[in-house]
Amino acid sequence: MKTFVIGIGGVTNGGKTTLAKKLQKHLPNCSIISQDDFFKPPSEIETDKNGFLQYDVLEALNMEKMMSTISCWMQSPRHSPVSTERNTEDVPVLIIEGFLLFNYKPLETIWNRRYFVTIPYEECKRRRSTRVYEPPDPPGYFDGHVWPMYLKHRQEIEDIEWEIVYLDGTKSKEDLFSQVYEDLRQELAKQKLSCKASLEGSSA
Repeated sequence: MKTFVIGIGGVTNGGKTTLAKKLQKHLPNCSIISQDDFFKPPSEIETDKNGFLQYDVLEALNMEKMMSTISCWMQSPRHSPVSTERNTEDVPVLIIEGFLLFNYKPLETIWNRRYFVTIPYEECKRRRSTRVYEPPDPPGYFDGHVWPMYLKHRQEIEDIEWEIVYLDGTKSKEDLFSQVYEDLRQELAKQKLSCKASLEGSSA
């Protein structure tokens, strides 16, 4: 079965989850998997030499479990536990959103469209300070761990020649949604035409 998998990655507090949920409301037969749901328990998170918990690394996530959830959807998108619609002729769409998607090699081959949300340092720090985390961020955590790890991971994906659409996270939620939705609408239309051509070719 043809599927369409969207990755929404990028900086912490960039608006990835909000964008994904809004897209889900407007894209038929669309499911979401959030990377944040796969964090390991605090007791399994390592600390660095400064005593900061290392949450912004792949090792803090149960990526095997996440891959299993994705594989389950890929094999049977209409009957996966994360699916919300089951009776539709539209191409099944999966949005995977998270802060470390494009740095994980086992996911390299699944993407149909990749987006990466960016916001400047000051805005990111401001947004982060308004969020409540459990456990809470200790003093110096953003500058000592969160932002340096974001820059490191972003450099890693920029060094790989992938087709990634970079998004300005300082735009309004409506503008950001409109930009991505229009792009996806066009991509899904191409996918639909491709599926139709394949079916006609096989029946000829």
